[in-house]
Amino acid sequence: MEGSSDLSCTSLLRSLPYHCLFAFPNMDQEYDAIILGTGLKECLLAGLLSVDGMKVLHMDRNNYYGGESASLNLKQLWEKFRPGEAHPEQYGRWQDWNFDMVPKFMMGNGLLVKTLVHTGVHKYLEFKAVDGSYVVKAGKPYKVPASDMDALKSSLMGMFEKRRARLFFIYVQNYADNDPSTHKGYNLDVTTSRELFTAFGLEANTVDFIGHALALNTDDGYLDRPARKMVMAVKLYNESLMRFDTGSPYLYPLYGLGELPQGFARLSAVYGGTYMLAKTDAEVAYDETGKAIGVTSEGETARSKFVIGDPSYFPGKTKRVGQVVRAVCILSHPIPDVGESHSVQIILPQKQTGRMTDMYVFGCSFAHNVCAKGKYLAFVSTTVETANPHLEIEPGLRLLGHIDEKFISVSDVMVPVNDPASDACFISKGYDATTHFESTVLDVIDMYKKITGKDLDLSGKELGAEEEQ
Repeated sequence: MEGSSDLSCTSLLRSLPYHCLFAFPNMDQEYDAIILGTGLKECLLAGLLSVDGMKVLHMDRNNYYGGESASLNLKQLWEKFRPGEAHPEQYGRWQDWNFDMVPKFMMGNGLLVKTLVHTGVHKYLEFKAVDGSYVVKAGKPYKVPASDMDALKSSLMGMFEKRRARLFFIYVQNYADNDPSTHKGYNLDVTTSRELFTAFGLEANTVDFIGHALALNTDDGYLDRPARKMVMAVKLYNESLMRFDTGSPYLYPLYGLGELPQGFARLSAVYGGTYMLAKTDAEVAYDETGKAIGVTSEGETARSKFVIGDPSYFPGKTKRVGQVVRAVCILSHPIPDVGESHSVQIILPQKQTGRMTDMYVFGCSFAHNVCAKGKYLAFVSTTVETANPHLEIEPGLRLLGHIDEKFISVSDVMVPVNDPASDACFISKGYDATTHFESTVLDVIDMYKKITGKDLDLSGKELGAEEEQ
C-alpha cells in the first residue's frame, strides 16, 4: 500500500492552492449541512454526506486543516508551544516536519481503512506499514504476540503459559458467530472476559497484554463485561496483522495524519462540497425555538437543515468527561529496546504503571516524511488522573532515551449533552488517549446514523491486490 516514487495524487493535490480545489462559499444559498471544524471526524462526515448527495458547506476558524487533530509543521509547533521564539535552525526546513497533535495509527483491517476504501479516499493517500507493536512488562517493551505461533515464540511467557495462550489464540482465530462448533460451549454475550480467561487458565500478565495490547481496552473494566467485544477485538488485531504480513497490524500515512482530513475534504469537494478556512468568527445561528438554522460569519448567515461540528463550536451543549495529556518529542535516534524501528506503538498497561488507565507511546520517523532526515518523533499520551499531568507521563518518556525537544499539552475531552432531534446540532466527541482510530470511527458511524437514519455499510469493498503492495 506504500506509494511509488512517481508523482502521486497526494503530492499533486498538495501542490495546488486551496482556492483551486474548493469553490468559494455562497452564503445566500441553503445547504443540507454546514460543518464546523476540519478535524478528522468532521472531514470524514463531510465526505460521507457529500457522497450521499447532500450539499455541504465546511468551515473552520483555523487557516489549516485538521482542527484538534491537525498535523503542524515546525514553525506552527513553535508558535503553538513557544510563541515569540524562533525554531532552531539545526532542524532544517520547517516544511519538512509534520507533528500530529492527536497521534494515532490505523488498524490494517479496522474501521478507518474500511471507510477509506468505501469512499475511495485511499487513492489520494500513501501509507507505510508500522514496524512493530509492543507492550511493557516490568519497565521493558516486549513484542506483542497475536497468534498461536507468536505465543510459542514470545518471551513474555513461560513454557506452560505459552501453550495455554496458544489454545486461547486458536479459539479466537477460529471463532465464527454463525458456526456453533467454534464456540466451544461459551456464550460470549453472557460469559465475561474474566471468566473466559480463567477457563483457559491464563496468568495475570498474559491477561494484561491480551486485554490491553491486543483488545486495546484502556482499563480493566472490560474484564467483568461480556467477552464478545474483547474476543472480536483480538480477532481484528490478528486479521490486521495477517493482512499485510509486516509484523504489525498498523498503518500510518506518509506526511502525517493531516493527510486524512484533507483526503476526506477533497472527496467532499469532488462531490460539490464547498470550503472556507480562517473563519474566526463563525458561530451557529439558532431560531427562536433554539434550533440551529445555519452559521453566521462576517455579518452573513448561511442557512442549513442542520449543523455538525466539534465541541468547541457549541458552548453550553457539551460537558468535560476527562483530560488527555500528550507529549510531543523530537529524537535523534530510534526508540531504544525496539530494534531499529522507524515506527512503533508501545502500550503501558495500567498495572505496569500503578495507574487506573493505560499509557501509549507512538513513534515515527523521517521514513514517513514527517521530519528531517535522521530525526525521529515520539508521542506519549494518557488520560489525566492527577493534578500533575506532566509527571504522569514520565513512565512513557523514560522509554524514549535522550529527548532533544519536548512539548507537553493537556486537552479536555468533551462530549455532547444536547438532543440533536430538538436543536439540529450534531456534535462529535473529543479524542481519547489511545493511539489507534477504532473509537474515533465508531463516533463517526454513530453520528452518521443519527444524521441520516441509516447504518453506514462498509462491507463489500476491499483493497485490490495491487494496492496492498
